[in-house]
Amino acid sequence: MLSSVLNSSKAIEINIGIIRAFVMIRQYALTYKELSTQLKAIEGKFKDVYEAINYLLQKDKMQVSQGERVNIGYKIKR
Repeated sequence: MLSSVLNSSKAIEINIGIIRAFVMIRQYALTYKELSTQLKAIEGKFKDVYEAINYLLQKDKMQVSQGERVNIGYKIKR
């Protein structure tokens, strides 16, 4: 973010403001009933697409976690 690149008090203040804006948007989206009901209706119509997206997201997480594991077994010195 901005404060990680620039080390000034103004950059830190702007960074905090950006984070607060995103938090407010998230809270608004979670509390806005009409939006949430519309999202649920869309999810119901496109259930296959929703499940495919979730599968792909889980697959990516699984590949990352598999890549971070320590390999065990016989190692050949070359």
